[in-house]
Amino acid sequence: MAEPDFWGDQRAAQAVVRRLSTARRKLERLGRLEQGVADLAILTELGQDESDDDAADMLAEAGASLTKLAAEADRFRLELLLVGEYDRRNALITLHAGAGGIESQDWVEMLLRMYTRWAQEHGFEVELLDSLEGEEAGLKSATVEVRGDNAYGFLRTERGVHRLVRISPFDSQNRRHTTFASLDVTPDIETDLELEVDPEELRIDYYRAGGRGGQHVNKTESAVRITHLPTGLVSTCQNERSQHSNRETAMRILKSRLLKLREQEHLEQVAAIKGEQREAAWGNQIRSYVFQPYSLVKDHRTDVETGNVQAVMDGDLDQFIFAFLKQEARTGNSAAGD
Repeated sequence: MAEPDFWGDQRAAQAVVRRLSTARRKLERLGRLEQGVADLAILTELGQDESDDDAADMLAEAGASLTKLAAEADRFRLELLLVGEYDRRNALITLHAGAGGIESQDWVEMLLRMYTRWAQEHGFEVELLDSLEGEEAGLKSATVEVRGDNAYGFLRTERGVHRLVRISPFDSQNRRHTTFASLDVTPDIETDLELEVDPEELRIDYYRAGGRGGQHVNKTESAVRITHLPTGLVSTCQNERSQHSNRETAMRILKSRLLKLREQEHLEQVAAIKGEQREAAWGNQIRSYVFQPYSLVKDHRTDVETGNVQAVMDGDLDQFIFAFLKQEARTGNSAAGD
C-alpha cells in the first residue's frame, strides 16, 4: 500500500484493502478468544481454592464463561469458512410468494419477520427497501438489505424455496394448507468499480408508492422501477420519499443481481440461467416448516430438524445455517463465490 502506484488500479487497490481489513478483524477476534481462554483459566484456578469463600461462585461464573466462549469459538470457526469473494458483503434478500394465494403472501410476511429477527439478534442492521402488499393480507414480495460483516456469507445458505404447512387462518373451515415462498440472496456491491451498466440498456419508470386501502400513498412519483432490458431483471425501491434516493438504491439492487448472474455464467447465457430457477412449489423446497398436525422444521439438504417451530420463527436459524456451511466445507461444493 505504500507503493506510489498502489492506487493506480482502483479496483485492485480496493480488493487489497478489503483483504487487509478482513485479516485484521480475524486477528483481533482470535486475540479476544485467546484472552478469554486465559481469563477462564485464571477464574477456574481461583474457583478451586477451597480457602476462598467465593470459590463456588467463581466456578459457576467459569462455567457460564466457558459456554459463551465455546459458542463464540464455534461461530469464529464457521466465519473462517466464509472465504468467497463476496461473503463479507452486505446481503440483499428478496422474498416472493409462490403457490398458495393469500396464504403464501402471509408466509412471505412471516419469513420477513423471521429473517429480521435473526439479523437483529446477530447485530446486523436491517432495512426494508421495497415491498408489494397483498390485496387482503401479507406481502407478494419484499426486498431487504442486511448490513454487517459476513451477512451475505451466512444468508446465501438460505437461498431457495421454503414450504409452510399449517391450519390456515384464512380458511373458514380450518383446513390444513401447504404453501410456498422463494428466497433469493445477492451480495450488495458498493460500486461502479464492480460493474458497469450501459444506461441505454435500462428502462426507468417512476410511480407513486402505496399500500392496501390507500395508506401511505405519496403525492409525488417517488417510487422507482428499473428494468435491465437484456436480462429482464427488475429492481424497485419505494422506501425513501426522495426519488433520487430510491433511484440510487434501485440501481444498487440491480447491479447486485447482475453481478450474481455474471458469477453464475456470462450474461450471454442468461436465458439458460433463468431456465434453471426453481419454481416456488411442490418438490423444490430446501426447508419445510410444519405447524400442524405436528411441530417440525426440517432442512432437506442437511437433514437438520427441530420441533421448536416458534423458536425458529423468532429467528433461531443458526443450527440450519451452520450445518449447511459445515456440509459445504466437507464436500467442497462452496457457493461462496456466488
